[in-house]
Amino acid sequence: MIDVSTKYLGLKLNGPIVVSSTPLSESIENVHRMEEAGASAIVLTSLFEEQLALESRALDEDLSRGTESFAESLGYLPDLNDYRMTHEVYLDHVRRAKDAVKIPILASLNGVTSGGWMRFAQESEQAGADAIELNTYALATDRSQTSYELEAQLLELVENVCKAVKVPVAVKLSQSFTSLPHMAAKLEDAGAAGIVLFNRFYQPDFDIETLEVRPTLHFSTPSELLPRLHWAAILYGHLNIDIAITGGVHSAEDVIKSVMAGGTVAMMCSALHIHGIEHIGRVLSDLQYWLEKREFSSLSETRGCLSRRSVPDVSPFDRGNYIKTLSSYSLRQTVAAF
Repeated sequence: MIDVSTKYLGLKLNGPIVVSSTPLSESIENVHRMEEAGASAIVLTSLFEEQLALESRALDEDLSRGTESFAESLGYLPDLNDYRMTHEVYLDHVRRAKDAVKIPILASLNGVTSGGWMRFAQESEQAGADAIELNTYALATDRSQTSYELEAQLLELVENVCKAVKVPVAVKLSQSFTSLPHMAAKLEDAGAAGIVLFNRFYQPDFDIETLEVRPTLHFSTPSELLPRLHWAAILYGHLNIDIAITGGVHSAEDVIKSVMAGGTVAMMCSALHIHGIEHIGRVLSDLQYWLEKREFSSLSETRGCLSRRSVPDVSPFDRGNYIKTLSSYSLRQTVAAF
C-alpha cells in the first residue's frame, strides 16, 4: 500500500483528502461516514460573524426592551432565523464531532473583523477543535475603503485569533488580492499556520420578472481548480506554512494536481454533495492505483514537482502563458477557417 499520509497545520493526517466546510457535517452520522470513507480531517460548517452580532443584539434587546436601538440596527444584519446554529449549539457540535471520530476536527469561523472572534476561537479550542479555519469573505463595496484598509483589517483579525489560541489557525482566502504572495507572507508573519486557496464567492442572480435580487448556489466544477493550482504553484517553496486547495477538487486527478502544485491537502465539498460521501473512498482508491502504476512509494514524492520553482520553464506561470494561449487559439481559428 502506497503511503498517502501527510501533515497539515502540524496535524498528522492519514491521507490528503479533507472535507471542506459543508452543511453535510452538521450531522454526526455524516461525520462518521466521512471518516469511514477515508477523510483525513473535517472542517465543520461555518459559524458566521453576523450570527454572533445578532445574538449579541438579541441579548441587548432582552436587557433593554422598549428602546429603539435594536429595531434600528436590526436592518443592517441578516435574520437570525437564516442560521441553523447558535454559537452554543455550534460549540456542542464541535464536542460531539470530536468525540465521534478519531480524525482531526476543525472549527470554521466566517468573518472579516476581530469582533468576538478571539473569545469564540478560545471557546472552540476548549470544545476540542484541533485547529481553526478562518473563512474570510469580504467584498469591497464602499468606495471610501481602500485595499490597504481591507488587508490591514484581515491581518489584524488573523493576528488576534492566532494570539488567542494555541491550536493552529488556517486562513481561507479569496483570489481578490493585488499581490497574493505578499498577503500570504504577511499572514505567515501574523501567525497563520496555513492558507486555503480559495473561497468561492456566491454571486446573486437577478430575477427580471419579479425585479428581485436572489442568492444563488452552484456546485463547483473541476475547471475552477485551475486558478487554485496556479497560485499554489507560485507560492510553494516561498512560505513556511501549509497550502490547502479547495474548490474544484472532484477526482483523484484533481488531488494529484493539487499536491503536484504544492498543496499539502485537497479539500472536497461539492463533489460530496454530487456523488455522495462515499466518493472519498473511490477517489483514494484511484489515487493509490495512479501512484502504484507509476511506481511511487509515497504521495509526498510528488509534492511541488510542478510548482513554479520546480519546472525549467516558468513562463506558464507568468505573462508567457497568457500570450502563448491567445496566440495558439488565434492560429487554430485561422487554420480551421481554411
